[in-house]
Amino acid sequence: MKEEVSSAITYALSKGFQIHPDAFKILEKIDVKELQNIIKQVVREKAKQNMFLINQSDLKMFVESEIDDSIENEHVILFDPTKKVTSAEGIDGFTALFRSRYSKLLKIMMQRSQSKKLTPIANVTNGKLDEETYIVGLLMDRRIDRDVTKLVIDDPSGSIELLIFNKEIQETANSLLIDQFVMISIASGKNGGFFVKELLVPDIPDHIANRSKTETYAVLISDLHVGSKFFMEKEFTEFVSWLSSPDPVARKVRFVLVGGDIIDGIGIFPNQDKELLLLDVNEQMAKATELLDKIPKHIKVFIIPGNHDPGRRALPQPAIPEKHNMHLWNRENFFMLGNPSMLELNGVKILMFHGQSLDDVVGSTPGLSYAQPAKAMRVLLKTRHLSPIYGKRTPIAPELEDFMVISEVPDIFHSGHIHVVDLDMYKGTLIVNSGAWQSQTPFQTSVGISPTPGIAIIVNLATMKVFTKDFTENSS
Repeated sequence: MKEEVSSAITYALSKGFQIHPDAFKILEKIDVKELQNIIKQVVREKAKQNMFLINQSDLKMFVESEIDDSIENEHVILFDPTKKVTSAEGIDGFTALFRSRYSKLLKIMMQRSQSKKLTPIANVTNGKLDEETYIVGLLMDRRIDRDVTKLVIDDPSGSIELLIFNKEIQETANSLLIDQFVMISIASGKNGGFFVKELLVPDIPDHIANRSKTETYAVLISDLHVGSKFFMEKEFTEFVSWLSSPDPVARKVRFVLVGGDIIDGIGIFPNQDKELLLLDVNEQMAKATELLDKIPKHIKVFIIPGNHDPGRRALPQPAIPEKHNMHLWNRENFFMLGNPSMLELNGVKILMFHGQSLDDVVGSTPGLSYAQPAKAMRVLLKTRHLSPIYGKRTPIAPELEDFMVISEVPDIFHSGHIHVVDLDMYKGTLIVNSGAWQSQTPFQTSVGISPTPGIAIIVNLATMKVFTKDFTENSS
């Protein structure tokens, strides 16, 4: 008997376990480098169930040929900006970007019955106003003066100032984001000017989510921040080990989606070096690769960048450049994508977005907070845009095409960035903010953010049911 096998058996026996004779044949097939770790996982999981016999079925999944091939694991990358980004320059670039935003969102709005009554703003300001007239455009300014809300709307033909007197419409108007696309029914005021009769936003329609044909699980995580002193390496290692465990759910996991901020990066914020264990980007990426590469090969891993990762910071972001991703490009089960990206996993459409713009949404919208990021994500679905506000904290590149428009309705909308686990369901779309694997930082403490790290979000793609697995529970 090999020394490694003997050592693994001794460990199991020391924990009060018996080993069925049939299990020995499997033990000898398992990679000796992984054997000790696998036995520890089996012992830990079976001890929780108060079962102290290790049999053949507990070990079968650790042999590649024993993976259940009947579980569907089909994927299609519907959109990835990596090869599409073609940044323009200056004013011309941003003009092209906003024209693209306008035309894409207009196309969405044209599906409304009211679109038959649309007219350019220039026609309205020149006095051509029918009994029922609608305009569309981007919200350029909003002011509240006593009991009146004033909006300035812009389209390619010109701009117009509108007054809102109706309290209900005012509530909707006051929750709009600057640069957001709107459709408005207007009328002439008795004393001149124009007022708002109805206000519509693009929004997503009610829909029934697509489902996987087989019971297949996808795990949604984000914000590892490898290289930070606050990176929870022990808990993350335990998560990766769980993916190889005999746990019945882990056995059906076929996808892991990582929503950005793989590493903590360098020079992202003042005095960051005081919070780093690894002071070089490539060292951080090498460590991240070492951890991620232990994910079993039958699980497909999709990774998008965040604002801490190397490469372009402005949205949309191409995939982490190959020179930095330490050969993750070349792993057969790893897919390095841009931010945002849209996937189809067993027919289920998943929109992945790191979530930088959530800072601006929370800061601009009454009633929102970092404690409930899913509500801010719901706002993005309503606007049909992942970063509607220009000129705040979120850097936006002057692309010739606006890739941040939510043209296709997702079944799952996955973001991170806020470090707080939060779930919501909106018009058939499951909203997931997947927390982090970094404990509370001094900055988060100073602004009152209480992260919920070390938790994996697990989605059954056949039923769309969600549950969490907390890897901090066994931490001392």
